[in-house]
Amino acid sequence: MAILKFRAYFEEDDSIYRDIAVKHTQSFLDLHFIILKSFEFDNKHQATFYRSNDKWQRGREISIEKYDKPYQAEPLIMSATTVGSEIRNPNEKFIYVYDFSRNWTFLVELINVSKDENPKLTYPAIIRSEGIAPSQYGTKSILGDRFVDVEEKYDLTKGVEGFGEEGDSTDDDTTTEGESGADDKEEV
Repeated sequence: MAILKFRAYFEEDDSIYRDIAVKHTQSFLDLHFIILKSFEFDNKHQATFYRSNDKWQRGREISIEKYDKPYQAEPLIMSATTVGSEIRNPNEKFIYVYDFSRNWTFLVELINVSKDENPKLTYPAIIRSEGIAPSQYGTKSILGDRFVDVEEKYDLTKGVEGFGEEGDSTDDDTTTEGESGADDKEEV
């Protein structure tokens, strides 16, 4: 059985990618789910694949369902189309678009074909993960949810302009050698 290894790049930053392995007999719906899982996206929106070429032009669609829009050619349906049936060359490319309102776009490229199935993996599988995935619904930092803890623990608004009070001195605060700097109080 052939194992197809794809690299799914985030379109806006090719340093963010996921390597994914699928069996050639698995469907595009399986590929769709593993791409979403690898980038930590939910599965609440419409999606489609486009056959592509070396110039990343969009060709025939492979959709979850037939959407209410005009097509030049009838789309293939993900659940009924095996990944292996659409591989025409060793550098096959697809464009994957998820959530048509936000238009998340991923460039999916075949990078390896192997006959050896890894018995330790359940296919489809995420083989490699590079870069921090974009946040599906908003901003995402390296700290993620832990940033709130940091923000509460430290007053991040103090010294907003980048200068604190440490090291500030005026003529009244300076002491010379031999002075204690403390107020002299009379003993009773």
